[in-house]
Amino acid sequence: MESLPTEDARSFCGTPDGFTRLWTPHRMAYINGEKKPTDASSNQCPFCQAPKFSDAEGLIVYRGANVFVVMNLFPYNSGHLLVMPYEHLSLYTDLSTEVRAEFGEVTASAMRVLQGVTKCQGVNLGMNQGEVAGAGIAAHLHQHLVPRWQGDANFFPIIAQTKALPQLLETQREQLSAAWEEYA
Repeated sequence: MESLPTEDARSFCGTPDGFTRLWTPHRMAYINGEKKPTDASSNQCPFCQAPKFSDAEGLIVYRGANVFVVMNLFPYNSGHLLVMPYEHLSLYTDLSTEVRAEFGEVTASAMRVLQGVTKCQGVNLGMNQGEVAGAGIAAHLHQHLVPRWQGDANFFPIIAQTKALPQLLETQREQLSAAWEEYA
């Protein structure tokens, strides 16, 4: 069998598709279930436990009648928020019309608060429905709000598995919570 010259080793796969690949092997531990709640009930759900604490202890920014806003413990960017119902439900389609309406209004309010406080230039909204869709805690519905700024991505997360965040979660929570009435 004829061996391929080194400079041609990648050419046998065909024409490149133009995609950039981001390899994150450290995520396999998470995907395989390490440190995830083993019980889908509300007993082990951190999102069901958070409202039992004070706002400061639970990192809660806002409490509504049916939904609340909390800081993400593992933020993608400074100010990363989660909007979720108090009720332990896994799917958006399981929400009542009333809760779904409040969920949407609180999401819009949270976006205004983020824009007012952080001066972000954009916001990523995301809701992963089910583990196969990427939900870290699939048993409790939650929506991510990630503030974005021009040039906010750098090599740290890719090369060093490090995210540089310029502000503590507690400080962010205080600022966002204090500004809720003004911007929401």
